[in-house]
Amino acid sequence: MNVLNKNINNLFFIFISFHLITWTVIPSLTNDNLPLDTIEALAWGSNLDWGYSKHPPMSAFFPEVFFQIFGSQDWAYYLLSQIFVLIAFYYVFKLANEVLGNIKLSLISVLLLESIFFYNFTTPEFNVNVCQLPFWSLVVYYSWKIYQAKEIQFVDCFLVGLFAAMGFLSKYLFIYLMISIDLLFIYLIFIKKNKKFDFKYLITIEVFIVLLVPHLVWLFNNDFITVYYGLKRTGLEGSVILDHLKYPIIFLIKQIGILVPFFFLIYLLVKKIKFKINFKDKKFLFLMAINILPIALIFVTSMITGSKIRTMWMTPFYLFFGVLFVYLFQSQINIKKLNSFLYGFLFLFFLSPILYSYESISKTDKRTDYPGREIAAKVKIVWDQDFDNEIEFVTGNEWNAGNLSYHLKSRPKWEGLTNNETLEKSSQFICVDDVCLGRY
Repeated sequence: MNVLNKNINNLFFIFISFHLITWTVIPSLTNDNLPLDTIEALAWGSNLDWGYSKHPPMSAFFPEVFFQIFGSQDWAYYLLSQIFVLIAFYYVFKLANEVLGNIKLSLISVLLLESIFFYNFTTPEFNVNVCQLPFWSLVVYYSWKIYQAKEIQFVDCFLVGLFAAMGFLSKYLFIYLMISIDLLFIYLIFIKKNKKFDFKYLITIEVFIVLLVPHLVWLFNNDFITVYYGLKRTGLEGSVILDHLKYPIIFLIKQIGILVPFFFLIYLLVKKIKFKINFKDKKFLFLMAINILPIALIFVTSMITGSKIRTMWMTPFYLFFGVLFVYLFQSQINIKKLNSFLYGFLFLFFLSPILYSYESISKTDKRTDYPGREIAAKVKIVWDQDFDNEIEFVTGNEWNAGNLSYHLKSRPKWEGLTNNETLEKSSQFICVDDVCLGRY
């Protein structure tokens, strides 16, 4: 049995290694420039703060760490994305092992995720959605440890608070996972009374709040700019009564479409769909709370507010779908007859990078075709004609100015949109179209 477990573990690490190599190398070879969201994150990271105009700070911090190590090497940021994906996969695998008690089924739970394009096709673009992935999986895993423990450990509560804060500081939608887990524990403690209240639970809340304080102060000092940006993206400003029905329906249709390959693999795995729902089953209850409840809550939000739920916002929500469905159908899965499932998995595993490569090479009007490095070189020539010093800051939108910040060797700080106040403080500056460069 130990030999079998070791072999399955080896297969898991072979799988995630292939995933990492594939999704690091292919975009590195087929893209001429980093994607929009990654450039934005790097622009913010050049001038680290506790928040930015669109998002909280976490998605800017990690690219900046990588920049300090690797500089303007595009492959490094594709690698960064895949590291975040693989951390998430690892904790999905760990949870599956503990819930299913069968390492083969645990591996299948992770392999199923390759059928969801959030975890392959869209991952080369490091952004707030990808940034959430490891923290989502870590919060779920350590919440599970608290959930099933006879004696709650201080460290588990601390880690849930820590990773919840990091997830929330990646993207505010992380709150849907936190609310779902909180509702589960409230249900068990105060309604079913299957669990006793433990003051260690408060550690989670305390750690979460303490880590959020700097960002909350920043929000207050900046007129809650990220909150208003998020609300604007939902389309609430122009919402009409029909939107309360239209947008939830559109949301459901899109999610079903995204999950078609996933359900195809489930069909190949099970063939005959039979399962019993038992809400007294503690494992099933936990899996429903972390998988279905966050989706239900965001659906209800759309119904009540008439807000749009953008497709990519759902990136972390399906991380544990494989565990849920394998748990539901485990009695019907014949471990000895997995050929059709494996063929289906391999087909999807290779199809995604092929389609990505085709799109990257064939389409010529993409952000990743932007000649960022060449433009930076030309701007540097213009600067050197007038000044002998290095460029220290850039102003303008995150895309144009952000590319200059990333590609210029002096790594100038991005100082936001161009304004007279910034330029008046500079000793030297030039402006090219809507972008300005200068020295303090």
